[in-house]
This record gives sequence, C-alpha cells and structure tokens, in this order.
Amino acid sequence: MARGTRGGRGRFERNVDTAARDAEAARLRVRGLTYRQIAAELGMAGPGKAHEAVQRVLKETVQDAADDLRAVELDRLDQMYQAALKVLETEHYAISHGKVICLEEGGEPLADDGPVLQAIDRLLKIQERRAKLLGLDAPTKTNVTVSDAITSEIEQLAAQLGMTDDTEPSET
Repeated sequence: MARGTRGGRGRFERNVDTAARDAEAARLRVRGLTYRQIAAELGMAGPGKAHEAVQRVLKETVQDAADDLRAVELDRLDQMYQAALKVLETEHYAISHGKVICLEEGGEPLADDGPVLQAIDRLLKIQERRAKLLGLDAPTKTNVTVSDAITSEIEQLAAQLGMTDDTEPSET
C-alpha cells in the first residue's frame, strides 16, 4: 500500500491509497492487533502512525453518521415547517359553542388570529432549531488589540496609584 502523502504545507493529504490503508488499519485493530503489529503489517513508520490511521477512520465514521443524522433532522424540520405554514396561510374564524361568531347577524365571520400567531411562533422555533443544527448561530471570534496609547495610559494610571508590574498597590 502507498504511504501517506504530504501537501504543500506538510500536512497529511487523503487519497484513495491512504484511505484504503487507514481502513485496513482499522480492520486489523478490530481483529485485536496492537498498533505496533498494525504498523509492521502495513509497513508504517511506527505504532504512532498506525494509531493516527485508526483515529482518522473513527473520526470519519462519526462524521458520516452525524451528517446522515443531520440530514434526517433537517428533513423532519422541513416537514414540520410546511405543516405550520399551512396553518399560517389558512383563514381561521372565532368559534363559540360550536358556532362561528359573526359581528352582525348574517355578517362576516370574526377572524381568529390565535392560530396564526401560534403558527408564527412555531415557525420561528423551527427556524431557530434549523439554524442551531446547521451551526449558523455559532459565536464569532473577535480579536481585540490594545494600542500603544492605551497601554501607556494604563501604565501611567498604575504609576499614579503606586503600582508597578510586580508590586501590590501602595498603602497611604
């Protein structure tokens, strides 16, 4: 089997040969071989490389299963969204004692906004769940840098308080 290849940045690059070798390493591990034995069997540099190969297979297996589950959950959310959308788009009338309520005798039925508002609430919850599942609401990473002017001002204030980098505030 072919050895792992390194890309332009020196990182491991996956190809058909390395994927097959990793899969074989995982099969050998399942059969009870040690990482040292797997490395010898597959001509790897050492047990550490055999361990890395097995870990790559495990990671991919978990990721594939997670992707499948995510697709099923998104499909279910789509079905729920469509059902809630039907409720939202349907006209609803206020009913009392089994009869439609009209403002005037023989007049227009009184609209009931309750089901519409509940459908809107449900649609928002489905959208929130979808965004969470897809990681759309992940926190953003922000880098904050302190300018030299601010650092200088902090040092001046510390000096006024009788503080230095390695001492406690002086007592007066």
